[in-house]
Amino acid sequence: MTGSSGADSISEDEGTRREMNIMAIVKIVVWEEDGGWLGYLQDYPDYWTQGETLEDLKEHLKDLYDDITSGAIPGIRRLEDLVIS
Repeated sequence: MTGSSGADSISEDEGTRREMNIMAIVKIVVWEEDGGWLGYLQDYPDYWTQGETLEDLKEHLKDLYDDITSGAIPGIRRLEDLVIS
């Protein structure tokens, strides 16, 4: 298969966002379980993280977002929409 990988375009977008100091809004899925918090980025449901509190979880999710968009994690699978006419 040829062409650029999705990770390349993600990291370029992330770099531009950081250079311009633009805030990104990312949808997350979170829930409390057994005294802790679990969650993932909605577009990347395969990559979960956890925290002792909701705020702790959100910090871990921000770190996960940075890792994913920087290309630090190879072979990222993401959720996307498919338009069928």
